[in-house]
Amino acid sequence: MQLEALLNYPRALPAMSRTVSDLLAEMNKDDPSPKKVADLVAHDPALTTRVLRLSNSAFFRVSRQIGNAEEAVALLGMTHVRSLVMAAALGSSFKNVPGVEMVQFWRYSLRVADISRSLAGVLRQNEGNAFTAGLVHAIGDLIMHIAMPDLIGPIDMGTPPLDLRRAEVERSALGYTYAEVGAGMAEKWQFPPTIVSALKNQISPFDGDAYDPLGGVLHLASWRARAEEIQLDDSGLAATFPDMVGLTLGLDLDSVLGKDPTEWSFSQALGAFID
Repeated sequence: MQLEALLNYPRALPAMSRTVSDLLAEMNKDDPSPKKVADLVAHDPALTTRVLRLSNSAFFRVSRQIGNAEEAVALLGMTHVRSLVMAAALGSSFKNVPGVEMVQFWRYSLRVADISRSLAGVLRQNEGNAFTAGLVHAIGDLIMHIAMPDLIGPIDMGTPPLDLRRAEVERSALGYTYAEVGAGMAEKWQFPPTIVSALKNQISPFDGDAYDPLGGVLHLASWRARAEEIQLDDSGLAATFPDMVGLTLGLDLDSVLGKDPTEWSFSQALGAFID
């Protein structure tokens, strides 16, 4: 299936609810209204529940329990609320994808989001954008499984979705990767251009004409999280570290591993995606 056809496949791109569409339109404004954002979230009970579960999880380390949408906007800020809204929308849209272990997928995605935010802080990038980009960086994988299971199934058999060589194998077999698919979806869902670009360039953030620092952060964060999922030892980490990407960003292996966030309990955050 060609990339354009995949992105227009009827079941590949779940429709946004009216509330989420209105939220994205408001948050894309130059000066979004915190009150309007809070009111929109509050008028969707399911969305409110998911947003509050995520905002009170360990990822945001708030000083007190957040009890409503208005508090979430006030305490976390607009950028992180965007992350929460998109996470809630994705969790409700992708409940069961054939061929994908959803608990592992969301655990891995949350891990990439947290590592991305940590690395962005070191590099003085926007941490909220990094968290959001990390959370959705592999969403193209879900779309591919939904739209073309007959093509993806054989790839899964030889190279599982979290294998470090996955993108290379997809490009060889299909001519594109989950990165381009995810970027296309993000563009349709009105994500900021910075995030769309990072998703598109995450596989090769500094090749050719590309120079995408946030894409570089995603590259390193996804490498770290995949290495953790497949339980690479120290020698495996050293052998597979994306040193050219790290060099371009000024990060070596020790600095990337040293900024690996504390191991959180994922149960509360995962509940927003799989319950």
